[in-house]
Amino acid sequence: MVIRVVVWNENVHEQENEIVADLYPDGIHGAIANALNAADGVSAATATLQDPEHGLSAARLAETDVLLWWGHAAHGDVSDTVSERVVEAVWSGMGFIALHSAHFAKPFKALMGTACNLTWREAGERERIWLTSRNHPIAHGLPDQFALENEEMYGEPFGVPEPQETVFISWFQGGEVFRSGLTYRRGAGNVFYFRPGHETYPTYHDPNVQRVLQNAVRWAHNPARRVPDVTDTPNVPVDAALEPIEERGPRLHRDGEAGFR
Repeated sequence: MVIRVVVWNENVHEQENEIVADLYPDGIHGAIANALNAADGVSAATATLQDPEHGLSAARLAETDVLLWWGHAAHGDVSDTVSERVVEAVWSGMGFIALHSAHFAKPFKALMGTACNLTWREAGERERIWLTSRNHPIAHGLPDQFALENEEMYGEPFGVPEPQETVFISWFQGGEVFRSGLTYRRGAGNVFYFRPGHETYPTYHDPNVQRVLQNAVRWAHNPARRVPDVTDTPNVPVDAALEPIEERGPRLHRDGEAGFR
């Protein structure tokens, strides 16, 4: 079974900053998609903020097994409708991987239900990433630790819910630490947050980072059939109850009438 992946990127810095454009001539989304397409059993395409419906129509999400999301400067430009569509796709079983500054992306914040805030510093310092769960599928084939010579610092406390599992912890030259690889389950969908990926550094060209993303796609993929009508709240009439009952009190709604939302 081929895992169908879409790599979404706001594609703003690449258009406005020469350093980013030189590092990622095909865009951050292109670099990530190329790395994923080098893995067996993965077919990765791309979408950007500038595409109609941000490249994430309902039909396309229905055919997407795993969505990766990179955003930074244009979180507020993402349509609420598209964000809600992404969240509902995750609830129904689509995998979702939030990268670096996507901790503030609309879909990720909605899935977490928290502020997703943190401390940060842009100084190009060394980040050392440590495995905290050697046997986790996302850690497959990785050393116990690896370093990125230049990265933006993210520091604790990180305002997210307690994860199912912490796969990576990062240490920075300035002394801060950060939970940099976190897994969640939201509805039927698997969610992974991975911290590295500041746009002015060649992070997505690093072989270990690429291995993490390849592993994460396989982990996030849910091969089961999508849960249909994931937000429906049907009004079950009295005569359709599993056990016979009699109506014993007044009610606001008639049979089949929608409830308040």
